[in-house]
Amino acid sequence: MSLSKSLAFVLLLVAPFFAQTQPVELHSQTRTPFRFVVYGDTRFTDPANTQAASPPVRRALVQAIAEADPAFISVGGDIAYNGDDTNDWKIWDSETEAWRQRHITVYPALGNHDLHGNQRIALENYFQRFPALQNNRYYSVRTANTLMLVLDSSLDETSGPQGEWLANKLDRVPPDVDFVFLVLHHPPYTASSDRALGGGHSARHPEQLLAQALEERQGRVHARFVVFSGHVHNYEHQEHNGVAYFVTGGGGARPYRVERTPNDPLNGKRVNYHYLLVEVDRSTLKITMNRLDLTSGAAVWTQPDSVAISVQAATTVTQGQ
Repeated sequence: MSLSKSLAFVLLLVAPFFAQTQPVELHSQTRTPFRFVVYGDTRFTDPANTQAASPPVRRALVQAIAEADPAFISVGGDIAYNGDDTNDWKIWDSETEAWRQRHITVYPALGNHDLHGNQRIALENYFQRFPALQNNRYYSVRTANTLMLVLDSSLDETSGPQGEWLANKLDRVPPDVDFVFLVLHHPPYTASSDRALGGGHSARHPEQLLAQALEERQGRVHARFVVFSGHVHNYEHQEHNGVAYFVTGGGGARPYRVERTPNDPLNGKRVNYHYLLVEVDRSTLKITMNRLDLTSGAAVWTQPDSVAISVQAATTVTQGQ
Protein backbone atom coordinates (compact mmCIF):
# COMPACT_ATOMS: atom_id res chain seq x y z
CA MET A 1 0.00 0.00 0.00
CA SER A 2 1.38 3.44 -0.92
CA LEU A 3 2.03 6.10 1.73
CA SER A 4 -0.84 8.28 0.46
CA LYS A 5 -3.29 5.36 0.56
CA SER A 6 -2.07 4.35 4.02
CA LEU A 7 -2.64 7.85 5.33
CA ALA A 8 -6.10 8.00 3.77
CA PHE A 9 -7.03 4.70 5.44
CA VAL A 10 -5.81 5.91 8.83
CA LEU A 11 -7.72 9.17 8.46
CA LEU A 12 -10.95 7.29 7.78
CA LEU A 13 -10.46 5.33 10.98
CA VAL A 14 -9.79 8.32 13.24
CA ALA A 15 -11.84 11.02 11.51
CA PRO A 16 -14.30 11.27 14.43
CA PHE A 17 -11.43 12.46 16.62
CA PHE A 18 -10.20 15.42 14.59
CA ALA A 19 -7.81 13.70 12.21
CA GLN A 20 -5.44 15.84 10.20
CA THR A 21 -4.14 15.42 6.67
CA GLN A 22 -1.47 18.13 6.54
CA PRO A 23 -0.22 19.33 9.96
CA VAL A 24 -0.49 23.08 10.12
CA GLU A 25 2.78 25.02 9.83
CA LEU A 26 2.55 28.16 11.94
CA HIS A 27 4.92 31.11 11.52
CA SER A 28 5.89 33.90 13.87
CA GLN A 29 7.33 37.23 12.74
CA THR A 30 9.50 37.40 15.87
CA ARG A 31 13.21 38.00 15.25
CA THR A 32 16.28 37.18 17.30
CA PRO A 33 16.93 37.82 20.05
CA PHE A 34 13.62 36.71 21.56
CA ARG A 35 12.38 34.78 24.55
CA PHE A 36 9.55 32.44 25.29
CA VAL A 37 8.18 30.43 28.20
CA VAL A 38 7.72 26.67 28.53
CA TYR A 39 5.87 24.86 31.30
CA GLY A 40 3.05 22.38 31.81
CA ASP A 41 0.80 20.31 34.05
CA THR A 42 -1.34 23.23 35.16
CA ARG A 43 -4.55 21.19 35.59
CA PHE A 44 -6.93 24.13 35.46
CA THR A 45 -10.05 23.11 37.38
CA ASP A 46 -12.42 24.27 40.12
CA PRO A 47 -10.26 26.22 42.63
CA ALA A 48 -12.01 24.25 45.39
CA ASN A 49 -10.23 21.13 44.12
CA THR A 50 -6.86 21.54 45.81
CA GLN A 51 -5.99 17.85 45.46
CA ALA A 52 -5.62 18.06 41.68
CA ALA A 53 -3.62 21.29 41.68
CA SER A 54 -2.79 24.38 43.68
CA PRO A 55 -4.90 27.38 42.57
CA PRO A 56 -2.59 29.97 44.22
CA VAL A 57 0.42 28.46 42.43
CA ARG A 58 -1.41 28.40 39.10
CA ARG A 59 -2.39 32.04 39.41
CA ALA A 60 1.06 33.19 40.59
CA LEU A 61 2.74 31.41 37.67
CA VAL A 62 0.31 32.85 35.12
CA GLN A 63 0.89 36.38 36.42
CA ALA A 64 4.68 36.02 36.51
CA ILE A 65 4.70 34.64 32.97
CA ALA A 66 2.56 37.54 31.78
CA GLU A 67 4.95 40.02 33.38
CA ALA A 68 7.92 38.28 31.70
CA ASP A 69 6.33 39.37 28.40
CA PRO A 70 7.45 36.37 26.31
CA ALA A 71 7.05 36.21 22.54
CA PHE A 72 4.90 33.13 23.13
CA ILE A 73 4.10 30.42 25.68
CA SER A 74 4.47 26.69 25.12
CA VAL A 75 2.27 24.60 27.42
CA GLY A 76 3.27 20.95 27.43
CA GLY A 77 -0.04 19.30 28.22
CA ASP A 78 -2.45 18.59 31.05
CA ILE A 79 -3.76 22.10 30.64
CA ALA A 80 -7.15 21.12 32.04
CA TYR A 81 -7.73 18.56 34.76
CA ASN A 82 -10.48 16.85 32.76
CA GLY A 83 -10.52 17.67 29.08
CA ASP A 84 -14.21 16.98 28.57
CA ASP A 85 -15.24 19.21 31.49
CA THR A 86 -16.27 22.57 30.03
CA ASN A 87 -16.09 24.12 33.49
CA ASP A 88 -12.40 23.22 33.78
CA TRP A 89 -11.74 25.07 30.53
CA LYS A 90 -13.71 28.05 31.79
CA ILE A 91 -11.25 28.24 34.68
CA TRP A 92 -8.46 28.27 32.07
CA ASP A 93 -10.28 31.11 30.31
CA SER A 94 -10.60 33.21 33.44
CA GLU A 95 -7.22 32.51 35.06
CA THR A 96 -5.18 33.15 31.87
CA GLU A 97 -6.98 36.35 30.89
CA ALA A 98 -3.77 38.31 31.59
CA TRP A 99 -2.10 36.57 28.64
CA ARG A 100 -4.87 37.51 26.24
CA GLN A 101 -4.81 41.10 27.45
CA ARG A 102 -1.14 41.21 26.49
CA HIS A 103 -1.77 39.36 23.19
CA ILE A 104 0.63 36.54 24.09
CA THR A 105 0.26 33.54 21.79
CA VAL A 106 -0.03 30.08 23.36
CA TYR A 107 1.22 26.96 21.56
CA PRO A 108 -0.20 23.91 23.40
CA ALA A 109 0.55 20.20 23.37
CA LEU A 110 -2.03 17.59 24.29
CA GLY A 111 -1.62 15.78 27.61
CA ASN A 112 -3.45 12.73 28.89
CA HIS A 113 -5.70 14.86 31.13
CA ASP A 114 -6.66 17.03 28.16
CA LEU A 115 -8.14 13.86 26.62
CA HIS A 116 -9.91 12.62 29.76
CA GLY A 117 -13.54 11.57 29.47
CA ASN A 118 -15.39 11.85 26.18
CA GLN A 119 -12.55 12.44 23.74
CA ARG A 120 -14.70 14.18 21.16
CA ILE A 121 -15.90 16.73 23.71
CA ALA A 122 -12.38 17.05 25.14
CA LEU A 123 -10.92 17.89 21.72
CA GLU A 124 -13.78 20.29 20.99
CA ASN A 125 -12.94 22.16 24.21
CA TYR A 126 -9.24 22.15 23.33
CA PHE A 127 -9.50 23.32 19.72
CA GLN A 128 -12.07 25.96 20.65
CA ARG A 129 -9.34 27.65 22.70
CA PHE A 130 -6.68 27.25 19.99
CA PRO A 131 -8.33 27.84 16.60
CA ALA A 132 -5.00 28.53 14.86
CA LEU A 133 -4.23 24.81 15.16
CA GLN A 134 -7.04 24.05 12.69
CA ASN A 135 -7.86 20.81 14.54
CA ASN A 136 -4.25 19.58 14.32
CA ARG A 137 -3.10 17.40 17.19
CA TYR A 138 0.55 17.86 16.15
CA TYR A 139 2.06 20.77 14.23
CA SER A 140 5.12 22.97 13.70
CA VAL A 141 6.00 26.57 14.53
CA ARG A 142 8.79 28.47 12.76
CA THR A 143 10.20 31.44 14.70
CA ALA A 144 13.38 33.23 13.55
CA ASN A 145 16.24 30.68 13.70
CA THR A 146 14.16 28.04 15.49
CA LEU A 147 11.71 25.30 14.59
CA MET A 148 9.26 23.97 17.18
CA LEU A 149 7.69 20.56 16.61
CA VAL A 150 4.71 20.01 18.89
CA LEU A 151 3.74 16.35 19.29
CA ASP A 152 0.74 14.44 20.60
CA SER A 153 2.21 11.72 22.80
CA SER A 154 -1.11 9.87 22.96
CA LEU A 155 -0.13 8.87 19.40
CA ASP A 156 3.05 7.05 18.44
CA GLU A 157 5.89 9.51 17.83
CA THR A 158 8.09 7.31 15.64
CA SER A 159 5.59 5.42 13.47
CA GLY A 160 2.25 6.02 11.79
CA PRO A 161 1.26 9.41 10.33
CA GLN A 162 2.80 11.43 13.18
CA GLY A 163 6.03 9.45 13.06
CA GLU A 164 6.33 9.87 9.28
CA TRP A 165 5.66 13.60 9.58
CA LEU A 166 8.22 13.99 12.38
CA ALA A 167 10.91 12.01 10.54
CA ASN A 168 10.38 14.16 7.46
CA LYS A 169 10.73 17.32 9.51
CA LEU A 170 13.87 16.12 11.29
CA ASP A 171 15.49 14.94 8.06
CA ARG A 172 14.80 18.27 6.33
CA VAL A 173 15.68 20.89 8.93
CA PRO A 174 16.27 24.17 7.03
CA PRO A 175 19.93 25.27 7.08
CA ASP A 176 19.06 28.57 8.78
CA VAL A 177 17.54 26.78 11.81
CA ASP A 178 19.91 26.69 14.79
CA PHE A 179 17.57 25.08 17.31
CA VAL A 180 14.83 22.48 16.95
CA PHE A 181 12.48 22.36 19.95
CA LEU A 182 10.33 19.29 20.46
CA VAL A 183 7.39 19.66 22.84
CA LEU A 184 5.40 16.67 24.07
CA HIS A 185 3.70 15.60 27.27
CA HIS A 186 5.39 12.31 28.16
CA PRO A 187 9.15 12.52 28.94
CA PRO A 188 11.79 10.42 27.15
CA TYR A 189 13.95 10.54 30.31
CA THR A 190 12.99 10.98 33.94
CA ALA A 191 14.24 10.00 37.39
CA SER A 192 10.63 9.59 38.48
CA SER A 193 8.96 6.19 38.70
CA ASP A 194 5.49 4.67 38.47
CA ARG A 195 6.29 3.04 41.81
CA ALA A 196 7.34 6.23 43.60
CA LEU A 197 5.74 6.94 46.96
CA GLY A 198 3.25 9.78 46.48
CA GLY A 199 2.98 9.29 42.73
CA GLY A 200 5.20 9.53 39.71
CA HIS A 201 5.75 8.32 36.17
CA SER A 202 8.42 6.23 34.50
CA ALA A 203 9.61 6.96 30.97
CA ARG A 204 7.60 4.99 28.41
CA HIS A 205 8.99 2.90 25.56
CA PRO A 206 7.56 5.10 22.74
CA GLU A 207 9.37 8.17 24.09
CA GLN A 208 12.56 6.16 24.60
CA LEU A 209 12.41 5.26 20.90
CA LEU A 210 11.92 8.96 20.12
CA ALA A 211 15.04 9.83 22.13
CA GLN A 212 17.00 7.18 20.26
CA ALA A 213 15.91 8.64 16.91
CA LEU A 214 16.83 12.16 17.98
CA GLU A 215 20.25 11.18 19.31
CA GLU A 216 21.06 9.22 16.16
CA ARG A 217 20.33 12.32 14.07
CA GLN A 218 21.92 14.94 16.34
CA GLY A 219 25.49 14.32 15.21
CA ARG A 220 24.52 14.74 11.57
CA VAL A 221 22.75 18.11 11.75
CA HIS A 222 23.80 21.66 12.44
CA ALA A 223 20.81 22.47 14.67
CA ARG A 224 20.65 21.48 18.33
CA PHE A 225 17.70 19.38 19.46
CA VAL A 226 16.02 20.46 22.71
CA VAL A 227 13.14 18.44 24.15
CA PHE A 228 10.52 19.85 26.56
CA SER A 229 8.09 17.49 28.28
CA GLY A 230 5.93 17.28 31.38
CA HIS A 231 3.76 14.56 32.95
CA VAL A 232 6.16 14.33 35.89
CA HIS A 233 5.14 17.14 38.23
CA ASN A 234 8.62 18.44 38.88
CA TYR A 235 11.72 19.76 37.09
CA GLU A 236 14.55 17.78 35.51
CA HIS A 237 17.36 18.54 33.09
CA GLN A 238 19.39 15.85 31.38
CA GLU A 239 21.61 15.69 28.30
CA HIS A 240 22.25 12.60 26.23
CA ASN A 241 24.39 12.42 23.11
CA GLY A 242 24.09 16.13 22.40
CA VAL A 243 20.34 16.35 22.93
CA ALA A 244 19.04 18.42 25.86
CA TYR A 245 15.97 17.13 27.71
CA PHE A 246 13.86 19.15 30.14
CA VAL A 247 10.94 17.97 32.26
CA THR A 248 8.89 21.03 33.12
CA GLY A 249 5.78 19.75 34.87
CA GLY A 250 5.67 22.31 37.66
CA GLY A 251 2.62 24.31 36.56
CA GLY A 252 0.55 23.64 39.66
CA ALA A 253 -0.39 19.93 39.62
CA ARG A 254 0.19 17.92 42.79
CA PRO A 255 4.00 17.51 43.05
CA TYR A 256 5.83 14.23 42.43
CA ARG A 257 9.12 13.30 44.05
CA VAL A 258 12.19 12.90 41.85
CA GLU A 259 15.33 11.08 43.00
CA ARG A 260 18.28 13.46 42.63
CA THR A 261 22.06 13.18 42.69
CA PRO A 262 24.10 15.30 45.16
CA ASN A 263 25.25 17.69 42.40
CA ASP A 264 21.71 18.38 41.19
CA PRO A 265 20.82 22.04 41.97
CA LEU A 266 17.36 20.86 43.09
CA ASN A 267 18.70 18.20 45.45
CA GLY A 268 16.75 18.38 48.71
CA LYS A 269 13.83 20.27 47.19
CA ARG A 270 10.79 18.05 46.74
CA VAL A 271 8.31 20.64 45.47
CA ASN A 272 9.40 22.59 42.40
CA TYR A 273 6.63 24.69 40.95
CA HIS A 274 8.20 26.64 38.11
CA TYR A 275 8.32 27.85 34.54
CA LEU A 276 11.24 27.88 32.10
CA LEU A 277 12.36 31.07 30.39
CA VAL A 278 14.08 30.34 27.07
CA GLU A 279 16.21 33.17 25.67
CA VAL A 280 17.20 32.66 22.04
CA ASP A 281 20.00 34.46 20.21
CA ARG A 282 21.68 33.74 16.89
CA SER A 283 23.69 30.63 17.78
CA THR A 284 23.09 30.32 21.51
CA LEU A 285 20.20 30.02 23.89
CA LYS A 286 19.79 30.13 27.64
CA ILE A 287 17.15 28.20 29.56
CA THR A 288 16.46 29.35 33.12
CA MET A 289 14.29 27.57 35.65
CA ASN A 290 12.22 30.11 37.60
CA ARG A 291 11.13 28.40 40.82
CA LEU A 292 8.14 29.55 42.87
CA ASP A 293 7.85 29.00 46.62
CA LEU A 294 4.59 30.00 48.33
CA THR A 295 5.14 28.25 51.66
CA SER A 296 5.52 31.57 53.50
CA GLY A 297 2.34 32.95 51.97
CA ALA A 298 4.27 35.35 49.75
CA ALA A 299 5.78 34.48 46.38
CA VAL A 300 9.52 33.79 46.61
CA TRP A 301 11.27 33.39 43.24
CA THR A 302 14.66 31.78 42.71
CA GLN A 303 16.61 30.55 39.69
CA PRO A 304 18.36 27.38 40.86
CA ASP A 305 19.20 26.08 37.40
CA SER A 306 20.30 27.81 34.19
CA VAL A 307 21.56 26.04 31.08
CA ALA A 308 23.41 27.52 28.09
CA ILE A 309 23.18 25.66 24.78
CA SER A 310 25.01 26.47 21.56
CA VAL A 311 25.02 24.96 18.11
CA GLN A 312 28.81 24.53 18.32
CA ALA A 313 28.39 22.01 21.14
CA ALA A 314 26.20 19.66 19.12
CA THR A 315 28.73 16.82 19.12
CA THR A 316 29.38 16.93 22.87
CA VAL A 317 28.18 13.81 24.66
CA THR A 318 27.10 14.33 28.28
CA GLN A 319 24.99 12.38 30.71
CA GLY A 320 22.23 13.89 32.77
CA GLN A 321 22.12 14.69 36.44
